[in-house]
Amino acid sequence: MYFNPEIITQGAPYGALALILIILLILIVRLEYRMRRLLRGKNAESLEESIVNIQKDISRLLLAEKNNNIMLKNLDKRLKQSIRGLGVVRFNPFKGTSGSNQSFAVALLNEEGDGAVLSSLYSRERVSSFAKPIKNKTSEYELTPEEKEAINKASNL
Repeated sequence: MYFNPEIITQGAPYGALALILIILLILIVRLEYRMRRLLRGKNAESLEESIVNIQKDISRLLLAEKNNNIMLKNLDKRLKQSIRGLGVVRFNPFKGTSGSNQSFAVALLNEEGDGAVLSSLYSRERVSSFAKPIKNKTSEYELTPEEKEAINKASNL
């Protein structure tokens, strides 16, 4: 028996073609699998429908983001105007006489230091109440030391 090289070379083109065919089938199956994964999320029949659906979703997300930004700006504006600091000071305005710390000063301030200070002076004969507007942690009316202390406590929070 001797070696015939023609036998090997006659089957070689068919073997190479079969190998290329198998590789192409594997690539087609992988591509089909990837396409199905891409189209899986929506009820789309084609790649074009999937892209259109994705574009619609992006448009909805951009609109939602715009609405959220408007809402956050409104909330921030409202939050700056809300009471952020509260300071309370109790004191006895008539030192040396009978009485106790029944008098008080309360400061209510927003983030910018605007608000009001409420004071109450207590004595056995009467109770007096006062309210003074506060702008930038000061008032156009004269403030007592206790009211100033209440404003400082409210602004340090």
